[in-house]
Amino acid sequence: MAEASVKTLETRTDVSTPAAVDAATPPQARPDLLSRLRAPRRPRIWFEILLIAVSYWTYSLIRNAVPEQKAVALANADFLWRLEQALGIAVEKTVNHTVNSVTWLIVGMNYYYATLHFVVTLGVLAWLYRRHPGRYAPTRLVLFATTGVALVGYYFYPLAPPRLMETEHFIDTVLVHHTWGSMASGNLKNMSNQYAAMPSMHIGWSLWCGLTIFAVATVPWARVLGLLYPTATLVVIVATANHFWLDAVGGMICLAFGYAVSRAWYGAMPHRLPRHPLHTGPHPATAALLNRFRGQRT
Repeated sequence: MAEASVKTLETRTDVSTPAAVDAATPPQARPDLLSRLRAPRRPRIWFEILLIAVSYWTYSLIRNAVPEQKAVALANADFLWRLEQALGIAVEKTVNHTVNSVTWLIVGMNYYYATLHFVVTLGVLAWLYRRHPGRYAPTRLVLFATTGVALVGYYFYPLAPPRLMETEHFIDTVLVHHTWGSMASGNLKNMSNQYAAMPSMHIGWSLWCGLTIFAVATVPWARVLGLLYPTATLVVIVATANHFWLDAVGGMICLAFGYAVSRAWYGAMPHRLPRHPLHTGPHPATAALLNRFRGQRT
């Protein structure tokens, strides 16, 4: 009987201990607002669709609002071309003319340039959202930070693409083959800033896709395709005379900045974070907005 009483008392003590510890936990040891803001949470589909739509609209608005400084952009293109010649990497014209001689290939590249830039990027975001929700927000932040810093490059370093250089005889493959491979060619050229070639977001975004797939995917063939995608994109942007090699380097630098921002905010590289978020409740910022909205209604 006495032994049973002892066991009962021990059990009660064990059950009550965590509550006592929680109550005794000093306020400074509890997670603060910043820590809760930085914790990855399960994304909300309506919020993500709205955020991506608004962000891309804002990006396009700012990019196209940058003054089109034609003289400066062409002068920068001449300088970059001479620099590549000095470095021995100025083979863009050779690639452009060689690929242009194969009609089916260059037409395919024109459509590649026009479509996959958006389709693959959105596809990777959707895949992360569905299969790796804990890594979605950190990886999305990489993409957003990369794109944001690219806008700074467009503003301070206007650059004409090779196809607009008047004396170098690059071929604008979209105009020659009557395809809609670029918003900056043909009937749509007035809708887009033609002198925002540095950095190349075709490379920034495709490399983001490739590295994300390579780091997160478990199927070997998917990882290989992830690495091939930015490689193929590099060939396409040069063959269509939309970018110099060094524009691609600019895109890579922007992507490195994006990863640095995400690493600083979340404390780890995106692929090293848990696949599923530890926190499933509403984001503190969302909760605050909802509480404020409910308070105004009442």
